[in-house]
Parts: sequence; structure tokens; C-alpha cells
Amino acid sequence: MSHHLLSACQAAQQLAQRTLRAEDLVRDCLARIDAREAEVQAWNHVARDAALARARALDQGAHQGLLHGLPIGVKDLIATADMPTTYGSPIYAGHQPANDASCVALARASGAVVLGKTVTTEFATFQPNQTRNPHNTAHTPGGSSSGSAAAVADGMVPLALGTQTAGSLTRPAAYCGIVAFKPSFGGINRAGAKPLSDTLDTVGTLARNVPDAALFAAALSGRHDWLVRPMGEHLARPLRVGLCHTYEWPQALSETQAAMQQAAARVQASGAMTLHEVRLPVDYELLVQAQTHIQLAEQAQCLAYERLQHFERLSPRLQGIMQSGVAVTAAQYDQAQALVARCRAQLADVFKDVDVLLAPSAAGAAPLGLDNTGDPVFCRIWTVLHTPTVNIPAGHAPNGMPVGLQVVGPVGGDAFTLAAAHALHQLK
Repeated sequence: MSHHLLSACQAAQQLAQRTLRAEDLVRDCLARIDAREAEVQAWNHVARDAALARARALDQGAHQGLLHGLPIGVKDLIATADMPTTYGSPIYAGHQPANDASCVALARASGAVVLGKTVTTEFATFQPNQTRNPHNTAHTPGGSSSGSAAAVADGMVPLALGTQTAGSLTRPAAYCGIVAFKPSFGGINRAGAKPLSDTLDTVGTLARNVPDAALFAAALSGRHDWLVRPMGEHLARPLRVGLCHTYEWPQALSETQAAMQQAAARVQASGAMTLHEVRLPVDYELLVQAQTHIQLAEQAQCLAYERLQHFERLSPRLQGIMQSGVAVTAAQYDQAQALVARCRAQLADVFKDVDVLLAPSAAGAAPLGLDNTGDPVFCRIWTVLHTPTVNIPAGHAPNGMPVGLQVVGPVGGDAFTLAAAHALHQLK
């Protein structure tokens, strides 16, 4: 039998018990890549021989840690010492860093097998590269963690690393029908991930269920309390779920509206949860604009070398983004950060009567076409607020494409948010 569709937690248990060999798991994942990569195009580089050698060494040696023998994909925005890291740009074709990013080094130390580098959009912005949605290859997989989301969704790998500056974990996970965990800001170290925005960039994990995403993140953060435990171990009362449409709700398409209604009905029908409508403070109405100004300004600074030395090698779309970033004035930037600080200070009030929020992940299912990765409008506020979020699959559009919702927790409440997201994902 093929093992490529085992959950990471199932595989980890079998690998620890030595009833499954890492080499067999890696071979099955590679066979899936061979069968599907021509259609999905999720990978920039597959390190076949190195992965098999690493798996054989793990099978012969002592148990390494939480990720022992688990194959992972690494977004091509994140440095790897033994394989190319191109940041999705021709400027860096063939570039190989001298060192691993922190998250890659920690994953390897915990026993992970790096299968290869997954496709990112150009510098993790909006210009797509070649990846397609595995549910229907005529549709975008979302961005910027395009290849990571598509590879996990298609069963090529159980776990993958991604990053989010606006919606680059949540949106592709929603479009591809998988789970994404964006920790509280700084929850996973981002040294070695190409910087785009000093106050927004967040490294996170992609998987096919919440316990798997939590396992990966726990290994990378050293926070083993992030491993999913039953909700009853966190709370002696029903989970209070806040239905949060956000100020962006007018942009929600019918499939997202239906997913929110269905989720609300499931929560109400559950004996273990209560549902509460949450209205966000009035300041939050301006948060999307504030996040956009901050991201644009910081991207123009972080990519100053590429902007100043290689402008003609940037896509026209990214050239426009760079020019928009340069046009953000210091006063506009400071005003945006002041608004964000006010909104962060009001988070305690937002969570006063609820434990987690349930909010849209994207306007709708993955758009048709490959020239656009979709709009992160429903993700921007949670990224700039630094809250932990978990995308969970929440149904399908009439055309069969997946729809996601995100579970949002208070800053620092990652373990609880993961447990709540798992409980909500299991509701039928």
C-alpha cells in the first residue's frame, strides 16, 4: 500500500514504533510527485537522492524528534544550504545560500526529511509562478505559498513550510482545501526567510488536518504545548465561538456566505459550543488600508536592492507594487502603525465574551485562471494584529472548489486556538 496519504501524526507514530520506514514513506511521496507534478507544478526543486539518503540514515539511527522521518516541502522563499533558493525570481536563478533558515535547521534537527523546494510567487508578492490548483488545474492555488499548499493538498507531502505577510498561508490553504496555521507573530523564528515586511512576516505550517499543522509548528517553535489536546483539557465549559463577519463581509461571495452559515448552524447544534455574534470595534474598519500601507512601505525597503539594482528584472506587477511602496509617506506609515496599535489594544475587548473567532478566509473559492492568486482582503487584519489563525476546510463552492474559514485566537493563545480549530473542523 502507498503511505503518501497518511496523516503526519499517523506516520510519526508508525515511524517512532518502526512499523513504517522513512525510506518507504519518502519513496511513496516521490512516486506521487512523479505521477502528478507535470499537472500541478508545485515544486521548484526535488532533492530525490538527498531525501532518500537522509531517510535511510534515519531508519538506521536513533529517533530524532517530533518530525522523525516525515517528508516536508520548503517554500522557495526560505533558505536551504543544500538546494537552490530562488525567491520566485529570475534574479536569483540557481542561487544557493550558505546556510539553512532557522525553521529548516530546526525541522532537520527534529528528524524531518526535506523533499525539496516548493514554488513561491515572485518574492512572495502577487505575480504567480507555474503552480496550479490540484482540485482543478484551470484555477489558481492562491499565493504566495502556492507550491506548499498544492503539494500538501495533492498528497505529495504531508507537511510544508509557508510564510504570510498578508494572506499567503491562509488563502492558498482555503483555495486548496487544507489547513494552514499562522502562529502569533514571531511564534516560529523567521531568520533565513527572505524578508518582505519587518512587522508582518510570519512563518507558518501547512498540512491536511489541524493536529498535523500543530505537530510541525510545535517542533519548529519548541512549544510542545501547541500539540493538539482535546478541548476538554483546555476548558471545563462549552467553547464560546464568535461569528465574526468583519468589515470586509460585503466582498464575500455566495460560497463563503454559505460556509459561514453552515458553520454557525453546526456550532449551534453542538453541545460542546455556544455561538455569539461579534462586531469588531469601529477602528477596525480602517485596518485593511493600514495593513496595506505598512506592507507596501516595508516591502519597498526590504527589497531595496532588487528594486534599485534589478528593477527591469521585476515583473511589471511587482514594479508597480514597489512604486506604490515608495509613494507611501512617512506620515502615512506612522498613521497606519498608530491605528494598528490602537486596534491591538482593543483585542482584549474583542475576545471579552468569546474564546475564538470564526471568520472568512477568502472572498470565495479559488478564482478561475492562473494569472492572479486571489485577494488577501480577509486575511490582512489578522496578520497585522499578530493573532494566531488556523484555516480549516469548510465546504465547497457549487463548482466543487474548496472553501475555507479561519479560526482566530488572542495573541499568544496559539495552543488554545489550535485545539479550538481542530474541534471546529471535526464538527459535522
